[in-house]
Amino acid sequence: MFFLYSLLLTISFLFLLPRFLLDAWRKGKYAAGFWQRLGSLPEFPRGEKPVIWLHCVSVGETNAARPLVNKILENFPEYRLVISTTTRTGQNLAREIFADSAELVFYMPFDWKFSVRRVLRNIKPDVVLIMETELWFNFIRESKESGAIVVIVNGRLSENSLNRYLWIPKTIRCVLQNIDLALMQGQKDAQRIVRLGIRADKVNVTGNVKFDQNFDETKNGLTENLQRRFAITKDAPLIVASSTHAPEEQWILQAFKKVYKSSTENPPRLLIAPRHPERFAEVEKLVKETGIDWAKRSETESSRDRSAKVILLDSIGELRAIYSLAKIVFVGGSLIPHGGQSILEPAIAEKPIVTGFYTMNFEAATKEFLNQNALIQLPKLAETEVVEKLAETFSQLLQNQEARQTLAKNALAVMRKNRGATEKTIEQLKPFLQNSSTKTFSQNNQPDAS
Repeated sequence: MFFLYSLLLTISFLFLLPRFLLDAWRKGKYAAGFWQRLGSLPEFPRGEKPVIWLHCVSVGETNAARPLVNKILENFPEYRLVISTTTRTGQNLAREIFADSAELVFYMPFDWKFSVRRVLRNIKPDVVLIMETELWFNFIRESKESGAIVVIVNGRLSENSLNRYLWIPKTIRCVLQNIDLALMQGQKDAQRIVRLGIRADKVNVTGNVKFDQNFDETKNGLTENLQRRFAITKDAPLIVASSTHAPEEQWILQAFKKVYKSSTENPPRLLIAPRHPERFAEVEKLVKETGIDWAKRSETESSRDRSAKVILLDSIGELRAIYSLAKIVFVGGSLIPHGGQSILEPAIAEKPIVTGFYTMNFEAATKEFLNQNALIQLPKLAETEVVEKLAETFSQLLQNQEARQTLAKNALAVMRKNRGATEKTIEQLKPFLQNSSTKTFSQNNQPDAS
C-alpha cells in the first residue's frame, strides 16, 4: 500500500508539474521552496546537541506553536530546534516569529522516500513533533526508521478526517505504529485516533495549546500602525470577517451593505481577511463590484484609507494584530461545509465572535464556547437565507453593547479557564526528550574505535 501511495503521489506531481513550472515563472505559492520540497536543504551541521524537528502545516499551526516552542526551549535548552511548514504563508510566519528560536526554518519535503530521507540524513533529528495530526505516510515511517522519536502534539482529528482514513484502515494502522506518543486536544480526538489503530496507551489528552497564547500579543506596534492608517475609531465600529472562504465574502459584503444602510448613527466599517492569499485578487474584484468605498492593505498609504468603508487585509500574518480593533469578529470557513477556522485568536483579544453552522474542525472548542455563552453560532441556513441572517446578527450586536461585552468577557474567560495544555504537553514529552538527550550525549562521546 505504501508503494501505491507513493505511485499516486508521483502521478499527481507529474499532473501538476506544468502548474509548478508556470508558478515558478510567476513566483507564486506552489513553487515556493520547490527545491527544499525535493529534499535539498542548506547543510545543517550536526554538532553535539540533539535536534528536535517541529512540523507545522500553515499559519494556524505555526501560531499555535508559539507557546510550545517557548516552553521547549525553556525546559530543554540542551536541544537544537528546527521547524518545517507546508505552506508559503506558514513559512513566512515561521521565519518571522521563530527567527531567534529555530536554527533552521524550511519547507516540508514532498512525501517520497528519497526526499524525506535526504532531509533526515541532513538534519538527523532525535525527536520529530508533528502539530495537529498531519499524517504523511513516508515521513512518519522514515522518521521512525531513522531512529527518531515521533510524537503528535496538539493533535486533532475530525469525524470527516476519521471517515476518510477509514477507507484505508490497514495502511493507517501501519503508519500509526510508528507514532511513539499522540497528545490530542480533546477526548473525541483521542477516541478517533485510537479507532484508526494506534494503541490506546500511546494516547493522552492534553488540551489545545492555542489556549496558551499570550494575551498581550493581541496589541502591538502593528496594531497601532493599522489603527492610525485606516483611522479606526469607536465612531465607526469595525466588523472583522476573518479567514473567509468563497463564497462567504460575497454574502458578508451584501450583509454589510444592509447593515450600513440601516444604521442611523455611527455606521460600521468592514475589514475582510481572506483565508488564502491566492484569493486576494478574487476578493478585491468582489469588493470593487459592490460600489462601496474601499481600500487595501497592500497599496501605498493614501487619504482614502481613512474613509474607506471596506478594508481588504491582503497581507500575511497581520490578522492577529487587527482583532483588538474590532467591534465584532466573524470567523470564516463556517458558512460552508469547510469546517470553520479557529475562534481562539479573537477570543484572546476579548471580542464578541460570530460563526456559521459548520465548525466541525473545532468541535470541542465551539461546544465549550457555546456552553459558556461566549459565541454566537448561526443555525444551518439555505444560501438564500445567509445574507439576511448575517445582517440581522451584526445589527443586533452593534446596537446591544451589553450583549457584546458579555460575549467578549465570556470568551476571554473560556480562554483563561482552558490554559495549561502546553505545560501538560511538556510533562508528557519529558521522558522521551530526556532519554533522547542522554542517548545522543552517549553516542557523541563514544571513544574513538581507532
